[in-house]
Amino acid sequence: MRHRVLLVEDDDETRARIASAIQAESRLVLAGVAATCGEARAVLAVSPPDVLVTDLELPDGHGTELIREARAARPRTEALVITVFGDERSVVAALEAGAAGYLLKDGTDAEIARPILQLVDGGSPISPAIARHLLRHFQRQAGAPESKSPPDGGPSLSAREREVLELLARGFKVGEIAERLGISAHTVTTHVRHLYEKLEVSSRGEAIYAAMNRGLLRER
Repeated sequence: MRHRVLLVEDDDETRARIASAIQAESRLVLAGVAATCGEARAVLAVSPPDVLVTDLELPDGHGTELIREARAARPRTEALVITVFGDERSVVAALEAGAAGYLLKDGTDAEIARPILQLVDGGSPISPAIARHLLRHFQRQAGAPESKSPPDGGPSLSAREREVLELLARGFKVGEIAERLGISAHTVTTHVRHLYEKLEVSSRGEAIYAAMNRGLLRER
């Protein structure tokens, strides 16, 4: 059985990359591609998909609106959110709207078919950093004690690690970071590995999310 997917993403490059990954998976069919809520609604009106893959911040609205509308048109439609940052309000709002998966954007767009298939097979793909955030949210809701963050808001980073983290958050690749900082790509990779270890994450998207959540990056 092939599952029809509607992709909603306003960034041209990211949309093309994700669309290509979906088309390469034999169990998935790219039923529609949209850059705005309006374009997505036009697809939903004609043929609701099996899976809605959407960003949250769109030029003319919010992805949670599309999730509600897609599931109202076809209750069996599964919804997967893919976004850059996941503040608590956005995560909870998306799940309350009916999303069954929530992923942070990073360099793994080419692997997006895997979580989509997990979704249609009954799973709930959620980035680890988001899962931890949700756990803390529901612990507070239940009145359970939380583990306290360090007084400085997070792990101790060296000046160079902070520079690398800032450039990662701005979208620079390893080679570009090396060139800007005047160091080797190998050294940048080492700094990135140390950042992942200190932030307890495994991808660029999770590192940026965790760093912002701990006050190590400015809001963009």
